[in-house]
Amino acid sequence: MRRIADVGAAVIGTGFIGTVHVEALRRIGVQLRGVLGSSPERGAARADTLGVVKAYASLEEMLGDPAVDVVHVTSPNDLHAAQTKLLLAAGKHVVCEKPLAMTSSESAELVDLAASTGLVNATNFNIRYYPLNQDARERIAAGAIGDVRLVTGRYFQDWLLLDSDWNWRLQPDRGGALRAVGDIGSHWLDLMTYVTGQRIVAVVADLATFIETRREPTGPVETFSTDRAAETVERRIATEDAATILLRFENGARGALAISQISAGRKNSLQYEIDGSTSAWAWDSEQPDQAWLGHRDRPNEILIRNPALMGPAGQAAAALPGGHVEGFFDTFCAHFRAVYADVVAGAASSRPGYPTFADGHEEMLIGEAIAESARTGRWVDVARTPIANLPAKEEATR
Repeated sequence: MRRIADVGAAVIGTGFIGTVHVEALRRIGVQLRGVLGSSPERGAARADTLGVVKAYASLEEMLGDPAVDVVHVTSPNDLHAAQTKLLLAAGKHVVCEKPLAMTSSESAELVDLAASTGLVNATNFNIRYYPLNQDARERIAAGAIGDVRLVTGRYFQDWLLLDSDWNWRLQPDRGGALRAVGDIGSHWLDLMTYVTGQRIVAVVADLATFIETRREPTGPVETFSTDRAAETVERRIATEDAATILLRFENGARGALAISQISAGRKNSLQYEIDGSTSAWAWDSEQPDQAWLGHRDRPNEILIRNPALMGPAGQAAAALPGGHVEGFFDTFCAHFRAVYADVVAGAASSRPGYPTFADGHEEMLIGEAIAESARTGRWVDVARTPIANLPAKEEATR
């Protein structure tokens, strides 16, 4: 029987999130074969820093390595679709960072292609894998809060607060037409559809760009870097710093979301509350080991993450006993353990429990509805069309 230790993986991208993928793969016991950087020189330097045995000189070299079974795509957004198509054609299982592509037509093609190959495919919506979010999905599906009525929350960061803050995500040709929504808002939207079990069917959105001109450093910049460049060039900004969005869910529930990358002091604050007909559930990513349960006729509760008090999904995502905090990095490990169970089996299961390319495509569709709503100032339905080779069971649950 094949074991996870027999699987070979490689990572495209050696920046912040690529490094997280590298370390998570090591944690779960996958054999890391090598990394591919933005240039051979950068790849070699980062491989040396990370203690990775090999830096591929090109994507073609990685594609031709028979020791690589799975590739993690953490490159800039504009490269995701093209690289993923080549990887699938080469018979590699793929874990791709969000957004899956730059447009929904590209993401639909990737869903169709992945389904036709039978290869394991995953979009890295890792926030699902905080154990209490896994537990929330099971509880809500079992009726613990009654019928879902109202879903509210936010995702705030401050790493682009200043006009001297810069990253490639600010450039629409590299990051996409939506920036704050596509980068962090997509996590919240995916998480809420996952936890509630309800798709978003319509949106109305207001996008705002408060910093219309930024100073781009003449040299490279790491994500979340606070270093100030000595030499800069002024650039006009065409993507949103913040967004406010109203939502309609398919069961009639309503939602409200605020997204910001310019909220001082908020480093990575995803919060949500789901109000049901009998009780409520709330969670905050900066306090990830506790959830709030609200009640009308008895005292409210604080649930501390404890495998002994959670259902099977929460237990599977938890790697530590209660009282030992699990955070952002641990979600990658839990997500990858779920993905690599299918890799070890040799093919994607009929109904994967992890987020697949279909989930990445879903967020592309929601994002495009948000962009259209912001442009027209009206409610916009999320447009969905069948994907040719998507299994019927998966189509039914998207």
